[in-house]
Amino acid sequence: MMPVVFVGHGSPMNAIEDNAWHRSWVALGARLSRPRAVLCVSAHWETRGVCVTGAPAPETIHDFYGFPAALFAVRYPAAGEPALAQRIVRLIPDAAVHVDESRGLDHGAWSVLCAMYPQADVPVVQLSLDVRRSGEQHYQLAAALAPLRQEGILVLASGNIVHNLRLYRFGSPEQLPWAVRFRDQVNDLIARRDHPALYRFGTLGADAALAINSAEHYLPLLYALALQRPEESVELFNDELASALSMTSLLIGAA
Repeated sequence: MMPVVFVGHGSPMNAIEDNAWHRSWVALGARLSRPRAVLCVSAHWETRGVCVTGAPAPETIHDFYGFPAALFAVRYPAAGEPALAQRIVRLIPDAAVHVDESRGLDHGAWSVLCAMYPQADVPVVQLSLDVRRSGEQHYQLAAALAPLRQEGILVLASGNIVHNLRLYRFGSPEQLPWAVRFRDQVNDLIARRDHPALYRFGTLGADAALAINSAEHYLPLLYALALQRPEESVELFNDELASALSMTSLLIGAA
């Protein structure tokens, strides 16, 4: 049974900088049993409808601007796995899943995976975030993917629980009070396994409205939580805040 991971991925620069986040992802890759393939749910692929990558050799997408040339030079040449894409199509009963054979891997996937599996020798498939779905519907869709864990597939959800770049204070070490409160509120709900409260995040109050000012970075968390089995605990790591961005990450079902 493969574990499930939610990673706060933060800045794309974490892919190439020797910092605590990058080192934690290296350690995570070394700790986990080697997966047959990775299914990544990233904040950076939003679609109308559900899509999954089907390219046998997905390109590296540099979906950002204003960063150093060294970051744009990164290539992560992991293979895709069209058979896994078709398996996902069959597992999701409530939608016609479109297999996108041209879509590559965005930085929500490769910035983490280049640290976990630097040889790019584990196949990777991405699943999109359907913008038409509610938090509860995302959670239900994710639950249908549970059989993949028994098939050697590592589900890697990649986003940030607190993510408000409009209020982010670059270069400031200050932890904004509302961000701290929401980080602590979410951690408490995770510990109590109150998943309904987490997928009904619109009811969590003013701090949630600031932390989830655009939901795409929060929604991957629901994909990880939906795959938690009743007997499994959650291990938090990188549970830190920088201004209006949290790096809190979860490991579910690890030995």
